[in-house]
Amino acid sequence: MLDLFGRSDARRTHCDGFSRRGFLRIGGMAAGGLALPQLLNLEARANTGSSHKSIINIYLPGGPSHLDMFDLKPDAPSEIRGEFRPIRTNVPGMEICELFPRLAKIADKFAIIRSLADSDGRHDCFQCMTGRKFGDKAAPPGGWPAFGAWVSKLQGSRPGAPANVSLMYPTGNGTWGNPGTGGFIGAAHSPMRLVAKDPNARAQNMTLQGMTLERLHDRNTLRASLDQFRRDADSNGTMDGIDSFTQQGLEILSNSGLADALDLSKEDPRILDRYGVNDPRYQRDGAPKMIRNFLIARRLVEAGARVVSLNYSRWDWHGGDGMNYPRSREEFPLLDQGLSALINDLHERGLDKDVSVVMWGEFGRTPKINKLNSRDHWPNANFTLMAGGGMNTGQVIGATNARGEEPSERPVRFQEVFATLYKNIGIDLNSATIKDSAGRPHFLVDPDIRPIKELVG
Repeated sequence: MLDLFGRSDARRTHCDGFSRRGFLRIGGMAAGGLALPQLLNLEARANTGSSHKSIINIYLPGGPSHLDMFDLKPDAPSEIRGEFRPIRTNVPGMEICELFPRLAKIADKFAIIRSLADSDGRHDCFQCMTGRKFGDKAAPPGGWPAFGAWVSKLQGSRPGAPANVSLMYPTGNGTWGNPGTGGFIGAAHSPMRLVAKDPNARAQNMTLQGMTLERLHDRNTLRASLDQFRRDADSNGTMDGIDSFTQQGLEILSNSGLADALDLSKEDPRILDRYGVNDPRYQRDGAPKMIRNFLIARRLVEAGARVVSLNYSRWDWHGGDGMNYPRSREEFPLLDQGLSALINDLHERGLDKDVSVVMWGEFGRTPKINKLNSRDHWPNANFTLMAGGGMNTGQVIGATNARGEEPSERPVRFQEVFATLYKNIGIDLNSATIKDSAGRPHFLVDPDIRPIKELVG
């Protein structure tokens, strides 16, 4: 594997007291060195890889507040409505938080689901990666796979990049940065982690020496590290005595589309400016504000990845130095800039019909503000923002009651969102199945689940 190590941050500021050391990993899925070659082998045998459809899954770890972002209640009592006012968007009748002015100008390019109804209530990204609730008793042996594993198995990889890629960095107690696995489908289809899960698991990895997160955008340093990796691989015989798919996998990791996608020095400076800058001041809670990961996600799908999952920042603000409203004033403008840049970028490049974007968290926040001027966990109501994929955007789907407590119109389930994404990427939910180890076929979603008709007809 290839590791890009970043700065450590030992301060314990999560509500669960977890500390982290972030570093970027290039390569290697759960199966180890054979994972990428296996995918290439599968692609060659299946003759897949021609579709350009892709999905970018943006997970906001910790549970962002639906009431302060996209479902404001300006007529509710002060202890419900909070400090922010809604502003109009370019879609009549759609209003969002005043701290999202860029998104307000392009609301016709996305849809807001205000009635996500079946959040599990756990501090865990499992549901946002699989659509399933944690501990589902109906899960087959091996467990439910992350959605990218279904896509990888059914559609294969394209030349130059693996099908299923993760930009998820460790945060929280580790569950906020876990992009899931291949489950019963198998480890070969687990996400290729570009952000390491375990900073201590280094013995089996090949390392890009001197390459940190902070130096990733330095073209000369990146290329020098890649060149050194290739020289080391040649000198120790790594490139000898291996099959063609393993060698192809090493080439992808060291000098092909994946490395190019991570090299932001190749990007138009005007586009870089649009996305903003990763601000080191926001490292204090162990959840870096890697705003340019939105741009890397776009570059990864252009390089051939079918599914890119990433988490952004940390949204578990109960009180103390992470009070809801001071943190919102820091975070919302950054998210506004990064997400609006991504959506506009996809449209300008003609990718809005091919690339679907989904953004969500594991649950919403309590309607009533607590004594620390913050909101607590609230699984009864949640939101999702969706863009691209050729969907019918410029609309709000569903609604919550006057206090934002629960859906009052058109409740939507997590699996319905995934069914929509699968349809967008070209998978026939009525016929596509994958067999488990016992030979039992499994559909991607439950039998009663359909894509969201308001989005895809």
